[in-house]
Amino acid sequence: MILKIQNLSKTYPNGTKALDKVNINITKGMFGLLGPNGAGKSTLMRTIATLQAPDTGIIQLDDIDTQLEKMSLRKVLGYLPQEFGVYPNISAEKLLDYLARLKGITSRSERQSIIDYCLHVTNLTDQRKKSVSGYSGGMKQRFGIAQMMLNNPKLIIVDEPTAGLDPAERQRFLNILREISTKSIVIFSTHIVDDIKDLCTDMAILNKGNILYHSSPEDAISTLQGQIFTKNISRESLPSAEDQYHVLSSSFNRDNSIRIRILSSESPDDTFISIVPTLEDVYFSALQN
Repeated sequence: MILKIQNLSKTYPNGTKALDKVNINITKGMFGLLGPNGAGKSTLMRTIATLQAPDTGIIQLDDIDTQLEKMSLRKVLGYLPQEFGVYPNISAEKLLDYLARLKGITSRSERQSIIDYCLHVTNLTDQRKKSVSGYSGGMKQRFGIAQMMLNNPKLIIVDEPTAGLDPAERQRFLNILREISTKSIVIFSTHIVDDIKDLCTDMAILNKGNILYHSSPEDAISTLQGQIFTKNISRESLPSAEDQYHVLSSSFNRDNSIRIRILSSESPDDTFISIVPTLEDVYFSALQN
């Protein structure tokens, strides 16, 4: 199973170039698409999902040309956008039944079987009779996964799914996606680096419509081995440090001094300490190049 994206471009009427000749192949498993807000992530997700057309380029899932065979793609697609609406005063079970009908599952017994399975996987069985509109944010996201799984999709797209979730709900959500990704291509779009580090076997960094980096998280981190150094400086010294060094990030210490992390082929002097690189270092390095 492979998703091939070739020379994909999209420019909006206001002149914003959201995608600029994007080329990437994605295989089965969890694929993380990392980038800041406005990088083009949602545009790419919506285009893959056939919700909008590109200006140029091809998207192919195995033998399906998604622009020419939109319905063929939608039959094997699961999509969870950043926000989704639900009907008021309808239980999770009834809403899933309605959505399963829309997805073409005509057999009542088959619908019931897959609804039971989806509710079980997302840990919503005990909440099946409750109105989805009254669910917490985390429960709504889990319901979003449940509806996404109704047609046993080969390709799953989740767009910024952990924003606003508390730590416990975030972990439940990620665990569900991790299990699903053993059988499908799951594209996980986020600006949260920890989501990628904890979850994905493959990743890309997107900014200003361009793929800046494509690798596994482990390989990406290994490329910076021996090149990340840190030291504490005063707040007043930060502008000077940013002029002098390639500062990737900075953070406040408890005493209000600042700890900087720099990228360098060797230690600038003996005041710096060599440290183990992180995926955040990779991310900031890619965005600054």
